[in-house]
Amino acid sequence: MNDEKPIGIWIRVSTEDQAKGDAPEHHEERARMYCKLKGWNVVTVYNLEAVSGKSVMEQPETQRMLNDVKEGRIKALVFSKLARLARNTKELLSFADYFQEHKADLVSLQESIDTSTPAGRLFYTIIAAMAQWEREEIASRVAASVPIRAQLGKPLGGAAPYGYSWGDDPLKKQLVIDENEAPVRKLMYDIFLRTKRKKATAKELNDLGYRTRKGDKFSDTTIDRLLRDPMAKGIRRANYTKSRGNKKHWDLKPSDEWVLTECPNLISEELWNECNAILDKQYKRRDKLGRQSKFLLAGILQCKCGNKMYVYHGVDTFHCKNCGNKITVKDIDLVYEEQLRTFLFTNLEVESYKRQTESLINEKTNLLAVTESKIKELRERTHEMLELRLRKEISQSDFACFYKPQNERTEELQKQSAELQGEIDALTIHLASSNAVLSDVQDLYSRWPDLELHEKRTIVEAITDEIVVGEEDIYVKLAYLPKHSFFDKSGKRQHNHMDSYSQ
Repeated sequence: MNDEKPIGIWIRVSTEDQAKGDAPEHHEERARMYCKLKGWNVVTVYNLEAVSGKSVMEQPETQRMLNDVKEGRIKALVFSKLARLARNTKELLSFADYFQEHKADLVSLQESIDTSTPAGRLFYTIIAAMAQWEREEIASRVAASVPIRAQLGKPLGGAAPYGYSWGDDPLKKQLVIDENEAPVRKLMYDIFLRTKRKKATAKELNDLGYRTRKGDKFSDTTIDRLLRDPMAKGIRRANYTKSRGNKKHWDLKPSDEWVLTECPNLISEELWNECNAILDKQYKRRDKLGRQSKFLLAGILQCKCGNKMYVYHGVDTFHCKNCGNKITVKDIDLVYEEQLRTFLFTNLEVESYKRQTESLINEKTNLLAVTESKIKELRERTHEMLELRLRKEISQSDFACFYKPQNERTEELQKQSAELQGEIDALTIHLASSNAVLSDVQDLYSRWPDLELHEKRTIVEAITDEIVVGEEDIYVKLAYLPKHSFFDKSGKRQHNHMDSYSQ
């Protein structure tokens, strides 16, 4: 939930910026105000004071931040604008990929980007597209040389497969048989032919004391990969896979793009074919994947006690194993559809909310301009008095009497400026998020019954914050603008609207 969301604040103000009066304290106060209005908990501040934005990735504070994201100590990073995070486009793309990979959010106040909101999530789409374009540009340049190098038997990157090594001659760089690993890989085929089981093969090799090149125990996955590799029978495949871009999965390229070359063989072609025929037969007998859940809210429904609710043993009822709370699938689906209808058919209320919010943004923007003007005026007067003191035209005691109240007033106005800016940021980002959600879903309710389950699930996951089933009530919280103003008349943030239904 948002109220428990741990946040890190990123502060980077270069020496040049500080010389222009851009204080790190102002950026921090602005970010803290935004977090306060969102109900988030600031747990740490990453201060890169006087650090240039040309390259920040190797900075100690950057590494601390990335580690905190990886370990889950923070779930979002708030900063004043993208240029404060990094001026280097490559590093900015790397940050975006990293945060998306670890399910954390980036919040840029200047650009009104908050990836915890629907509109902000568009940022990831754009960034991902930019990153993909850059990767494809690099890949296209590299790909042109791959087939040629492969046909020459040259390495295409990475270590040689198990059982082989790259020769010592730096000019030739050809595959040669590794005297230490080759006997183990040969033995692998013999054991599998006898046991016809990948796990049994891995266990026997491990029991004999053999290990992979990295010193790990053999697994059935490793055994399968090595048994399938035709290099063992003297055929080296190259340029046959393509990464999906997430560093984990690879797809086979069309076979006409593969480059096959001869290499030293470890076993006979007959032995390789016999082992692979067994693998093919086992693969065809594998059980098919289990059915996907047929329930719209599976994995989303939460009990009042905090536990998830699931449908067990085919009974069309969501149960909580902890406290026994339950509700039928039909009832909760009807409740959700009713809330969806309310969500989609509040046009008059939405327009009213937008007008009120835009008016409040203008009001606070005008007040911010007045505040900034007053700060500038006080600084100019302080500078004039300082010049008089340096020329000794006023006494030290007179200057002290003037300076203290002026400085206190300036600090008060700077704090007020940061608070106003934080409120403007929160209103602007929230309004942008609301517009993004409502722009594409106005006709959704009429098409809802005709949508496939996976399509409905995608929508539910995108707009649903939480659904909590209590003893008497069901609370549905959707990620859209609340029915009441984001701020009340006092300027205090109101809680997001949560509809309640009696069971």
